[in-house]
Amino acid sequence: MGRREQSKGILSRLMDLYDWVVDRLERTVLFGIRLVIPKKLLSPHGFLGMLTLVTFIILGITGMLLLFYYKPSLTQAYDTVRLINDDVSFGRILRNIHYHASNAMLLLAIYHLFYQLFSGKYKVKNEVIWVTGVILGVLTFLEAYTGYDLILNERAVLAINIGASLTNSVPVIGTTLARVLLGFGFSDIVLHFYVFHVVIIPVLMLILLTVHLPRNLIFDPPMVAVVAGAILIAGGLFPVPLGVKFDPDVPPGVSIPEWYINSLYALIRTGIDKFVAGVLLPTLFIIYFLVIPFIDRSKGLSWEERPLATGLGIAGLAQIAVTTVWGFYVNPDKTLDLATRLVIDPVLFYTVLVLIIVVSLLASYGYTKYIYPRVKMERRRRPEPQVSFKLTRNQLYAILGSAIVAQIFADGVAFWSYISGMADLAMIWMGISLITFAVIAHFVRVGYEIIREE
Repeated sequence: MGRREQSKGILSRLMDLYDWVVDRLERTVLFGIRLVIPKKLLSPHGFLGMLTLVTFIILGITGMLLLFYYKPSLTQAYDTVRLINDDVSFGRILRNIHYHASNAMLLLAIYHLFYQLFSGKYKVKNEVIWVTGVILGVLTFLEAYTGYDLILNERAVLAINIGASLTNSVPVIGTTLARVLLGFGFSDIVLHFYVFHVVIIPVLMLILLTVHLPRNLIFDPPMVAVVAGAILIAGGLFPVPLGVKFDPDVPPGVSIPEWYINSLYALIRTGIDKFVAGVLLPTLFIIYFLVIPFIDRSKGLSWEERPLATGLGIAGLAQIAVTTVWGFYVNPDKTLDLATRLVIDPVLFYTVLVLIIVVSLLASYGYTKYIYPRVKMERRRRPEPQVSFKLTRNQLYAILGSAIVAQIFADGVAFWSYISGMADLAMIWMGISLITFAVIAHFVRVGYEIIREE
């Protein structure tokens, strides 16, 4: 038997093993869900929800490991996080993975929401999935918010004060609600947020997932590895700082909360009534996403054929972006007092938000009426380009061999970096290793198709 036949036999056995595992996983029942592992490259748009779920699982695993050392008390919270970051083996890596996985989950959830909106997936008897998805998005925000507050640095305390003031601003029940949710002081708040972050919100999310997840879930190992690798690389390039420990006796400096709270922060800084700016307007924004499936009566699924939903979607996305960026702005004039430097002109701010809605709807309706018909006609005249590229067996072996060598090298550099005390560099190389594994996993399934065709 020649070397070519031997290599073909080994690869065939690996593919048979892959087939066997995939077949068994597809028959596994997970809440009545069929897990599908694709045998070819698919657009991640079709399984953004699954990728969001993967980050949720990463957060659960890293969060449980962090709980071994974290202590939810006013006097120990910051110090135990510093202990994890500086002294616990792999603690810095775990904390960075947890932090950046939280950001990744929020970004993927937002991406997933707007992709589903623009693609009109809720129009195919998916209204319940859409509504539960919006609620899951709100819970994802609350999970991130309660989590980063647990460190009790100055940024966390700013966010806690924002949440407390907004809760108290609710008419009639605000004070009672604040006592139930937040307790009677910072000592209670830390413990309450800990319980919300670790138990209550994750349990609510798991319950909603049983309704939200579709029957067929696509689990693509290469794409999952890319997401995990990106989280690690982000952790290495942008390690999360400890920040300044909160001291009630020291006046805080200028601080901006996490990016996903900045929209809310910008609304509050306009100076209008806190309940209206920080509770009513965000609630109306959420409701406007909840009701889109029930007011969108257009027959088409394409965003180009649904001007109302498309216009509202563009407006919502633009408003999130503008208010988030605006929330970072602080008047640079240091001769002014802090309160004055943080004020945002309400007339300008809310005029911009209204204009965004008007311009988005006009642009959407204008495109649908005047431009889309011509684009549609041009598409019918122009045939779709046919792209065909097929790897030979030798090319496949060359790619796989190079990728395996690259992964071994990345693993070695990651290990050397960690034992040399360079945890951030180790995270970068671990991320590169995972992305290289994604390349290997993808070309293994490409090889499977080549063997089948032979």
